[in-house]
Amino acid sequence: MPKILIIDDDPDIVEAMKIVLQTKDYKVSSAGSGEEGLKKVKIDNPDLVILDIMMEKGDTGFDVARELKNSPSTKDIPILMLTAIKEKTGLDFKNEAGDETWLPVDDYVEKPLKPDQLIAKVEKLLKPH
Repeated sequence: MPKILIIDDDPDIVEAMKIVLQTKDYKVSSAGSGEEGLKKVKIDNPDLVILDIMMEKGDTGFDVARELKNSPSTKDIPILMLTAIKEKTGLDFKNEAGDETWLPVDDYVEKPLKPDQLIAKVEKLLKPH
């Protein structure tokens, strides 16, 4: 059973994602801050991290993604970035996702989240390469 760690400071969004992912038999844990998320990654050793960008600060998610991708023990864990930032700032992540220094994530999904879209992205990232 694949393990997924959700790092997001919005408990309603976390709960909604947990419900959707648990219907597909994923084991889901969560962290409410970037710092807590980094600690939990080391403890839980998840198969996938779902990471919100805007938490304590507007760029917390960027810092967490960089730290995970720069650490030998966590660099291979896929990261699905969760964002409402295009709506708030006009930034387009389609052109930025995968940039190893600025946005080192494997994919992204925009809020508000559609359950089938979330499942499709998660399944794609968890497929063996």
